[in-house]
Amino acid sequence: MITVYGEGRGFRVVWLLEEMGLPYRLRRVDLLTGVENDPEFLAINPAGFIPALVDGDVTMVESIAIMEYLLARHGQTRMGPTPLAPAPQDPEFPLYQQFLHLGEAGLAASAYFASSARNLAPESERDNHTGRHALETFKSRLGLVTRQLARSPYLAGERFTAADISVTYALDLAQRNIGYELGEPALDYWRRTTGRDGYKRAMAACHDTRAWSEQVAAAKAGGATP
Repeated sequence: MITVYGEGRGFRVVWLLEEMGLPYRLRRVDLLTGVENDPEFLAINPAGFIPALVDGDVTMVESIAIMEYLLARHGQTRMGPTPLAPAPQDPEFPLYQQFLHLGEAGLAASAYFASSARNLAPESERDNHTGRHALETFKSRLGLVTRQLARSPYLAGERFTAADISVTYALDLAQRNIGYELGEPALDYWRRTTGRDGYKRAMAACHDTRAWSEQVAAAKAGGATP
């Protein structure tokens, strides 16, 4: 049984597992109470960040690396290779690789640091150079996404792939944590990807992620900041 430790970026992993139809167990990791109080998890990832994955004798961290591992190790079925990862010789493969990694390196990482500055720093330090630079980095990388969406409905072309999981998570993060307002092309794309059954099943499985999403939506509807 594949075990996923922690939500956060682990949502990407759970969503991918749902799309692939692979059985898994999601083990909660509570970062708010402190991973020092979770020796079982620290034995899996002594660095103490999420997600982590255990698959038999394989232990991995880093959500994009985990996704690539799952697609490579479990993506071949009796029905053929998974459509979620184009083969290297496929013309869509370069775009797939680019946006799979852009979803973290360019988008989610930037949104994370912008969120940290805005929500976690002392009040007097929230408007700082690093936070502003992180937000500008997010905006510039998002421009690559919207340019591609003008050419195709998904980031690698005509079909949904794991690259869309990677990027959609980053768009979720930016909207929820920093209140980023997506333009129409990105918003239409986000609605399309989050409307998938796999996304809905992942959201149902990830209780903390769902609770945070509902809290943000309620606050926004009430005109408050979550």
